[in-house]
Amino acid sequence: MNALVNNGDAVVPAGASGPVLGEAEFTFLREFVLQHCGISLGEHKRQLVQGRLLRRLRALNLSGFAAYCDVLRNDPASELGELASCISTNVTSFFREMHHYDMLVDELLPRWLAEKKGGRLRIWSAGCSTGEEPYAIAMVLAEALERSGASIDAKILATDLSPQALEVARKGVYPVDRLGGVDDARRKRWFQRGEGAYDGYARVHPRLRELVTVQPLNLLHEWPMQGRFDAIFCRNVVIYFDKPTKQRLFSRYAGMLESRGYLFLGHSESMYGLSEDFDLIGRTVYRKRT
Repeated sequence: MNALVNNGDAVVPAGASGPVLGEAEFTFLREFVLQHCGISLGEHKRQLVQGRLLRRLRALNLSGFAAYCDVLRNDPASELGELASCISTNVTSFFREMHHYDMLVDELLPRWLAEKKGGRLRIWSAGCSTGEEPYAIAMVLAEALERSGASIDAKILATDLSPQALEVARKGVYPVDRLGGVDDARRKRWFQRGEGAYDGYARVHPRLRELVTVQPLNLLHEWPMQGRFDAIFCRNVVIYFDKPTKQRLFSRYAGMLESRGYLFLGHSESMYGLSEDFDLIGRTVYRKRT
């Protein structure tokens, strides 16, 4: 879940050593980011963007921001993921907003597994960041499958735009201090402690990696998925989009959900006045209307 923030970020003020982000280049970047990422950058974000993108200028051996804008004009797809990573900070954790997982455990998974014996169950973590969310979903799904003994084709799709975040998600290796939201029983059951060079790290159990498929995806572009989902988690993502982008996204989510499928949003997000395709049934939990 990518959030544009400025707490703790190194910002290079105008006049400091190194290239300065001018008005024309910042205007272009604002329009590019809004079009391709759905994020609106206010004027107050200029110094933040300048400081964040200096690393890309160095990595690409570019002389300044005008040259970087030319890269985006000439081949947007090649740099879009890196740009998104630079302007966003991945804020996530295991079992964040626990009431959503409680609903999965207590209500949704038992019902789905009873109804779908021999069938198909699909959950999408849209904006999965570094993978904590889809792996937390995988834990409660794997536990529910064990309890029920159900034979079912169950998978979790995890997508994000950031290449760096997706690399972490694919590896499923985390510093032990990132497991704060995981209780002791689940730590022992679902994580393998590292040794030697990996001391202080833990890797998610192979069973969880079997359940989770990690793929790059820009929510504003085409979606290649064919089948529908029983639930979509898109938490702490749309808060940074403008109103038209939110409306389009919610409409597309409705089209990707099964009848009476569920959409989970973040704690500061709401669908109020943005969609007539869903009913609010719990704390930031929406069910698709039939």
